[in-house]
Amino acid sequence: MTEPVVAPGRARGGRRDEILVTFTRHVAERGYDRANFGDVAAELGMSKGTIVHHFGTKDRMLAEVQERYMRRRLDEAHAFLGRLSAPDERVAAFVHAGVRYSTDEPATTVAFQREVVRLTDEPGMETARAQRDAYRDLVVAVLQDGAEAGVFVPGDARLRSLQMFGSLHWMWTWFDPAGRLRPADVAAEFTRTLLRGLGVGEERVAAVADPDGPVARCVAEVCAPRS
Repeated sequence: MTEPVVAPGRARGGRRDEILVTFTRHVAERGYDRANFGDVAAELGMSKGTIVHHFGTKDRMLAEVQERYMRRRLDEAHAFLGRLSAPDERVAAFVHAGVRYSTDEPATTVAFQREVVRLTDEPGMETARAQRDAYRDLVVAVLQDGAEAGVFVPGDARLRSLQMFGSLHWMWTWFDPAGRLRPADVAAEFTRTLLRGLGVGEERVAAVADPDGPVARCVAEVCAPRS
């Protein structure tokens, strides 16, 4: 599946959205440093001044890409956490969601993951950085709650969250949604490995990680692509 490109000439926000979609794709394909207003303007048949009028600077445009991306991810996370109560189901949902991002919004996800290091301390990224931290805190809380409830073996929840993010955030370097395995099967394999490491029993792992099971269906509903 591919991300929709906003049709040119839309009455409200059309050109601005079109610029952002094109810039996002360039960042995904080339990286931020090689993406530039000139190439975006040439592809869209407009002047660079039009882009400057809408966004000001390239840094501001990237910040908006990151903010929009993380706002959607937080909304989705709160939605599936509201439907799922067991810690192992919630961990599985984060993994399934992480794979779906790369499937349903490949350009935006790759652009975010390629340039996530810019959230560390660059000016202008404060909002996106806070959103990223809020998402991380949700994952840490689920891992900590699971350990305290005896669902997971004791361990450092923050470190475990980094292990999760490390595996998911590098998917852009190798993942092909149209490849040998269905995206849901990739998510299931990641989930099985993670839950086994957290000490969850094999029968429960199989049920929670099931690529066609209730957790996967919940995430599919919550994270369905928007028109």
